[in-house]
Amino acid sequence: MDFRGAHIISVNQFERDDVERVFEVADTMEPYAHRERITKALDGAILGNMFFEPSTRTRVSFGCAFNLLGGHVRETTDVKSSSISKGESLYDTARVISGYSDVIVMRHPQVGSVAEFAKASRVPVINGGDGPNEHPSQALLDLYTIRKELVSNERPIDGMHIAMVGDLKHGRTVHSLSQLLLLYKDIQFTLISPNELKMPTDIVGKLREAGHTVVETDDMEAGLSDNDTVYLTRIQEERFTSKLEADIYRGRFRLNQAIYTRNCQPNTVIMHPLPRDSRKDANELDNDLNQHPNLAIFRQTDNGVLVRMALFALILDVADKVEQTGSKVGWYTESRFE
Repeated sequence: MDFRGAHIISVNQFERDDVERVFEVADTMEPYAHRERITKALDGAILGNMFFEPSTRTRVSFGCAFNLLGGHVRETTDVKSSSISKGESLYDTARVISGYSDVIVMRHPQVGSVAEFAKASRVPVINGGDGPNEHPSQALLDLYTIRKELVSNERPIDGMHIAMVGDLKHGRTVHSLSQLLLLYKDIQFTLISPNELKMPTDIVGKLREAGHTVVETDDMEAGLSDNDTVYLTRIQEERFTSKLEADIYRGRFRLNQAIYTRNCQPNTVIMHPLPRDSRKDANELDNDLNQHPNLAIFRQTDNGVLVRMALFALILDVADKVEQTGSKVGWYTESRFE
């Protein structure tokens, strides 16, 4: 991939070398993300952060990543606060906002909406999630986290075992991560979900065609054994026709300390794209695992800043200028990343 000026719409754009390039640049961003150094590589550049669905981590981490590279962020966080609520088309919105920005991150509830927006944009666009379809930057940060966690256990991505648990039908994070893992070899997938919320058949078919092993089950405890990573997802309530329909499945697949100890390997990494649903009737990832050393969910969020910094640096062609414009921080900061 030629990253310079590119839209990032789908994980299908990436070859394995492209992924490794993103991770290589992400590794160099640690001193800046950890507030050990500052850089002005994107001094004067403007990010248009356009989020037409609720978001905390994705929206804030993209903004944080851009700020840490020295750029400025302008946000739209609700359809009601934009001219789309007055009937403006995505085409017109893209033509206007791209005149105010140097790069745009967009989240929208409709499948294909970000790709449509990007066709009219005059600047690069990154997909921050288009309905239940894709979330490419989340897939990259998830895989980056898996790589780092497996390295500590002296395991490669090729040949790993991963269990994906929960709402696999609507979960765009597991859709994108699964498709990104098509670039790797001999992976064993255990897909744990209610029958009604199974992984889309086209994704399962692609995994099997690529030579990976795929087991689908609704037996969570049996499915948890012999995995390097367990990736949980919440019930995607916003994708159901009603809360009552979502409630049918809420709380059926839960991981807590007792279940983990009984079924998982001692070094099994626990991941979740967040937010986890901590309401009593859901609680798919229990708080009693909060201090577990294999709980990687907050390392995931930290890694998201690194990966998004790398994407901005590559797209705006400043990866080799970050250190050139770098300097020590001018304020007191205590490490939060150990």
